[in-house]
Amino acid sequence: MRTRSLQRDHRAITLTITVMALATGYAHAQSYLVKPLRIVTASVGGGNDALSRLIAGGIATPLGQQVIVENRAATVTASMVAKAPADGYTLLVGTSSVWLSQYVQKVTYDAVKDLAPVTLAATATNVLVVHPSMPVKSVKMLVALAKARPGELNYSTGATGSTTHLAGELFRYSTGVNIVRIPYKDTAMETTDQLSGQVHMTFGAAAQVKQHIQAGKLRSLAVTSAQPSALFPGLPTMAASGVPGYEIGTNYGVWMPAAVPPAIIARVNQEITRVLKSSEIRDRVLGLGMDAIGSTAEEFDAFVKADMTRLGKVIREAGIRAD
Repeated sequence: MRTRSLQRDHRAITLTITVMALATGYAHAQSYLVKPLRIVTASVGGGNDALSRLIAGGIATPLGQQVIVENRAATVTASMVAKAPADGYTLLVGTSSVWLSQYVQKVTYDAVKDLAPVTLAATATNVLVVHPSMPVKSVKMLVALAKARPGELNYSTGATGSTTHLAGELFRYSTGVNIVRIPYKDTAMETTDQLSGQVHMTFGAAAQVKQHIQAGKLRSLAVTSAQPSALFPGLPTMAASGVPGYEIGTNYGVWMPAAVPPAIIARVNQEITRVLKSSEIRDRVLGLGMDAIGSTAEEFDAFVKADMTRLGKVIREAGIRAD
């Protein structure tokens, strides 16, 4: 009898705690939205900034508050938001570097412990392109050529740890080819060398290489995303082209400080995903060279953790560290 009494008491306590938690969440939601929100993101003019402004413009009216976009150096945005008050008024819009930087350099925050995922907002595929003088018209032909000429083919990248760099390392890791990295600090110089044929191949950002592909100055072989991209109709993925499991790109996410109440995160997620799934905004995001997503917070959390496990292994084994 005493055991049954204890079980009833335990159930009663559990029910009380659950009700109190729900009431607390409701109270937070009810007292929320009494001042402007701010989205902290990278410098003006880039993909982060453009996406942030689309989101800000779309959620301001339904939330009933002004949403201010605050541009800061990309290296400090995540740490700023991680340390911001957990009141739901500060958001971060950033890329995959938010969770991958810790493998490449020292950072002052933990992407999993210090930031609460809100949504995977958009993805931007990279495109494997070669100079038209290269005697290859498929990924399989490129791999065969690279294996026949070890150490002779090169690929261009941006800074150490950038998406273009990791894409190249993932290609080497996945296929076993020996290709030489040529890092560039200046995008214009990289493009010049790509178009002149001094660079054999690159995993270029979609927005940067699309016009050169259309003009016939670069030959596209595959997109690096898991699924085909609407930006390049008919172009296969790397995985479908003979590199199983290959997937990389620039992923744009939205976060809040880790201790923000779940009810507030759910409200903000609802408004942001509504914006991203509207046909008007999807078209505008596509015009930026991205595919709009708008996931749940749980889906984004799982995506980040899986990406950290997969690419973290590649980064460690390749010995990639910031310059």
